[in-house]
Amino acid sequence: MLDKNARTAVFIDGSSLYYTAKALGFEVDYRRLLRYFKTNTRLLRACYYAAIPETEEYSPLKPLTDWLAYNGFMLVTKNAREFTDQSGRRRLKGNMDVELAVDLMELSDRIDHAIIFSGDADLRRAVEAIQRRGVRVVAISSLRSSPPLIGDDLRRQVDLFVELGDIASEFTRRQGDPVSRPRSNPIRHPADIMADDDLDD
Repeated sequence: MLDKNARTAVFIDGSSLYYTAKALGFEVDYRRLLRYFKTNTRLLRACYYAAIPETEEYSPLKPLTDWLAYNGFMLVTKNAREFTDQSGRRRLKGNMDVELAVDLMELSDRIDHAIIFSGDADLRRAVEAIQRRGVRVVAISSLRSSPPLIGDDLRRQVDLFVELGDIASEFTRRQGDPVSRPRSNPIRHPADIMADDDLDD
């Protein structure tokens, strides 16, 4: 999947990676994730996309987004939209596909490989466009979850689909496993401590 000599950019849809890992029973360690790609590619950029609630003075995402911004990730955010669903539960929606697609296009002339942590089929056209420019595209998501978290259109379009569970040991830990704490805890998505309805992509 990876090439040490390939100029590579990683594009992480934050909520997509979080929910895919959660569905598979993993937690993402973002330190290890960044180290994994720095070790195995010529990593030019690692982008993380997150929708932040605008109605709250303090977002539970802030510790993660602050850490990412200061530790090698390019952080792309926008305000999430709040609404109430049919059962009266508070929901937040913030789709980051447009932002991710724009960055794919802008970086396509400077990279050889694009690695996308997303399964959203809406990205298919952007993927097709950068493939025509010679960029090899890998999508990392899951078919093992129920329901599958990658759209068929995107899976057929990318050069390679990688099941998150197959590489999870490189940068995740399984929920329930003891956390090794030689120096510091892994940086994980703060939605682990939030109610399931606090984020909805």
